[in-house]
Amino acid sequence: MAFPQEHELHKRRFGRNLGLGLVLAAFVALVFSLTIAKVSNEEFAIPTDEITN
Repeated sequence: MAFPQEHELHKRRFGRNLGLGLVLAAFVALVFSLTIAKVSNEEFAIPTDEITN
């Protein structure tokens, strides 16, 4: 039994989904790299101010 031929609409939809997925992955990679750059900065430190009475 042969598979039915794929409709042209599905091909266009796949192309759009693939493009959107690549844009989303690039955005996630950008945010991740900016976060790593911010955290790895030597000036970044978690505040350790404690209330001392």
